Parts: sequence; C-alpha cells; structure tokens
Amino acid sequence: MQGDPLKHEREAWHLGYRRVAGIDEAGRGPLAGPVVAAAVILPASFPVTGIDDSKRLTARRRAHLFEEIRFHAVAVGVGRVDPPLIDRLNILQASLLAMEKAVAEMPVHPDYLLIDGTFPVGTPLPQVSLPKGDARSLSIAAASIVAKVTRDRIMEAYHEEYPQFGFSRHKGYPTRAHREAIRAFGCCPIHRRSFKGVKEGG
Repeated sequence: MQGDPLKHEREAWHLGYRRVAGIDEAGRGPLAGPVVAAAVILPASFPVTGIDDSKRLTARRRAHLFEEIRFHAVAVGVGRVDPPLIDRLNILQASLLAMEKAVAEMPVHPDYLLIDGTFPVGTPLPQVSLPKGDARSLSIAAASIVAKVTRDRIMEAYHEEYPQFGFSRHKGYPTRAHREAIRAFGCCPIHRRSFKGVKEGG
C-alpha cells in the first residue's frame, strides 16, 4: 500500500469525523453474477497487518483477512445488485447503488465516506472519491477484501446450481472457458444479458 495507509482516515478524523467508512466494490467486469460492494469502518488502533488491494492477495490470504476484518471492524455493511437490475441501470450505476446499499446496511452509521473510484455515492454524507483508493486507504482496502470474498462465495454457490458454466473457477469473468460455455449452453438466469459476450450467445 502506498504511503501512510491511514492518511485519508486521519484527515477526516482531524476534521472531527469519527466513523469513517471505506467503500469498494467487486464484480464490475464479469459477464454473470451480482456486483457486490462493502463498506467498512475501522478503529484507529486496527491490529491487523497485511491488508491491501484484494487483487494483490491470494484467495487464501483474502479469506483469512476477511474474518479478521469482520472481527475487528467497528462496522461492516454489504450491498449487492443482481443482473436484471444491472441490465436496466448499466454497470456503473449498479455499482454505485450497491455502494449505497452497503452504507445503508451498516449497523453503525458512518459520518464520512472514502470511496474507491472517481464517482460520488448518492448520499448526503460528506465523502471523498479516491482513484485507486484500494491502494491508498486501509479502510477501502478492507472493503475491497470483504466485497471480493463475499462475491466469490456467491459465485461458488451459483456453481452448484449451474455447474456447466464453471463459476467456481472464473467467478463469472469473461475467460475463454466461460465464453465457450455461453456458446455451448446459452445464458443462464444470472448472466448479464446487456453485456457484450452474453447477448450474442444467449
């Protein structure tokens, strides 16, 4: 992680905010399954080390950190938007909606948001958008891990329902094997029918 991993949290704390939530999502790029967002409020004395952008971690490491974050965080919220609504809204708006849902699901309501990306979330709460935030903010990195592990587990469950697509391996991303499965079997109910690579095969 770049520099002080709590730099942006400290800036918010200095301004008087106490419940600073990092927000990130997982699943913008897949051809199937939901987009999942997480919001995490960390304590100032967070004892866990090794938190980083979820994409830089192994699945085993993510699973371990997921449990540590859930245990030590002040609050965690998760939001998801499923494929029918993704197709109606578009993936960007669906991702932002998932983030709003994650904030709404927090048992402790935040008073300040640090959001991965360049777009604000539709809430009146004070917020800062941080491009590549999962490499710049410990709270956002923690949220990226929660979102990624949660979504992966959803896709592993869907694999039991639709084993012909191999969701447990690629999690719905547009791998060669996934594209070939779409051509062979067509779409299933969790495919994003508006996405290129799905609408042609379904």
